[in-house]
Amino acid sequence: MIERFYLKDHLSFKNIELNLEKGLVVFSGPSGSGKSVLMDSILSTFGLSDGGAALCESQINWNILGDDFGIENEDINVFRQIKKEKVRFFINNQAISKKDMKLLSSSYIRHLSLRDYSDFENKNLLELLDSRIKSKEIKILKERFHKDFIHYSEVSKKLKEIEDEQKRIVELKEFATFEIQKIDDINPKIGEDEALLEIKKELSKKEKSSKKIAEAQKIFEYEYAVSNALEALEIESAFFDDALNELRAHLDEATQKLNNLDEVDVEEVLNRIEALSSLKRRYGSIEEALVYKENKLQELEHYNNIEITKDDLEEEKKRLHVSISNDANAMSELRSKALKDFTKDLNTYIKQLYLREVGIELKQIPLGSFGQDLLEIVLSETPLEKVSTGEFNRLRLAILAIKSEIAQESGGVLMLDEIDANLSGEESMSVAKVLRHLSKKFQIFVISHQPQLTSMGDQHFLVHKNGAESFVRALNFDERVDEIARMISGTNITNEAKLFAKDLLEANRCVL
Repeated sequence: MIERFYLKDHLSFKNIELNLEKGLVVFSGPSGSGKSVLMDSILSTFGLSDGGAALCESQINWNILGDDFGIENEDINVFRQIKKEKVRFFINNQAISKKDMKLLSSSYIRHLSLRDYSDFENKNLLELLDSRIKSKEIKILKERFHKDFIHYSEVSKKLKEIEDEQKRIVELKEFATFEIQKIDDINPKIGEDEALLEIKKELSKKEKSSKKIAEAQKIFEYEYAVSNALEALEIESAFFDDALNELRAHLDEATQKLNNLDEVDVEEVLNRIEALSSLKRRYGSIEEALVYKENKLQELEHYNNIEITKDDLEEEKKRLHVSISNDANAMSELRSKALKDFTKDLNTYIKQLYLREVGIELKQIPLGSFGQDLLEIVLSETPLEKVSTGEFNRLRLAILAIKSEIAQESGGVLMLDEIDANLSGEESMSVAKVLRHLSKKFQIFVISHQPQLTSMGDQHFLVHKNGAESFVRALNFDERVDEIARMISGTNITNEAKLFAKDLLEANRCVL
């Protein structure tokens, strides 16, 4: 349960602190006093509403399963929402995203908003029906079915992909073969493009280089004259001889390279460079072209093996279909047997809530993730979409009452906003009694304008305004009499209204 709630700076609220009790907690007060804002702020503490308070904080006493979020459980866990430049969330002073806060909190707190059909979704109705089946077989069947159905769905998806491929496999094979052949025709080698560009560079300067070498070789015509001069001057000529020999070797090597270029087919080099350039323009580099070719080769192998793969998958799909069909039939049989008692028990609450009897039908539908069953609820032959809001809310309460029968010691927290709106006194009292029953397993927060539900509360808070500021305070017995009398007779409270309110509270207190 939520033991304490603190709110600071949100719309008309400045500072409020509520010490909360277990059971049914009622909030009442004049219209516009801030009751819905208060409820919304409590929800925002847990990431279940946008909120907007500078600070709202809730202390709860249940054990949280926060290991997956890096949150350590404490004796009293503190959920907090803070808004400065942006809204941030914390659990026990550890920061947590709103998404994770909502995910963690949703296991413990439920807000029943208007026309929320989640309780009547087929998945949830089947889960409720299954929970009432005493045989352990249903759990074994569901676990096996769920595992096999996921596998069945995956196999079906792969088969669909193969069938789609087969429709265009001839075209795909032709394209892959064409792409491979195009690269094979050029047969590129890694680094070849750089070597060819170097040859092209040498060819472009061959003639000019030959002339320069010829002019440079004229120096050797004066070699003998220089040697004689050095000798006459009695200067050692070894340095000159070495220099000339090294120069001669370099020029001879360069000449040989240029002579080798005579054997190069210039047109062939240029064509090869252009072919390699076309590959690089398309694939980015020779390395990438070769990788692309390898991928296409693997595609061809896949296309050639696709029939074998398809046959294996079809066999697996048939096997799985038999398995899940058998399990679905077994689940349907168990559900069908449990349906009569489920309908009877639900109608017990339906009768208490002054509703028309409901009919529940178990229909067969194509295999899905929950079997082949559709659980459909009809209120006296009226579809749920057509029933009034008051009837819809009471029907949800009946479903919750059924759920509470299998809930653990604490079912968590329920947040209800004016669930008894637009109901007669008799109908409102019926809602109050069912909520009272639910409050044995849930801590329930409810906003009410009706004396019947308000009188059933274990704890009663009055939300009121003084000027522009909203306040909340817990009411004692006499104050509750006055507030319920106000609901009955309006701002001008009559003695008759006070007497009726007191009798109502005392009668309900005896029941409690």
